[in-house]
Amino acid sequence: MAARRFRVLVEWDREDDVWVTYVPSLGHLSTYGDTREEALEHTREAVLGSLEAAAKSNLPVPAEDHHSDVVEIEGPRPDATPSR
Repeated sequence: MAARRFRVLVEWDREDDVWVTYVPSLGHLSTYGDTREEALEHTREAVLGSLEAAAKSNLPVPAEDHHSDVVEIEGPRPDATPSR
């Protein structure tokens, strides 16, 4: 079986003090972990489980990961007081 690749977004959640991952092409499948490596391992397990469940239920999965970009935009800081 050929290896499949999925884009995984990884970010630090300051509120919960965990690393959070998202897999956009799999319905934004999401996992977390105390370390980045742990979060990615949970993601790997979740992706494999998702693909296995889809195969058993004859559900389609994306043929390939679609392209996405990370774009930074500037905005006011949450703690900034608006000027009057």
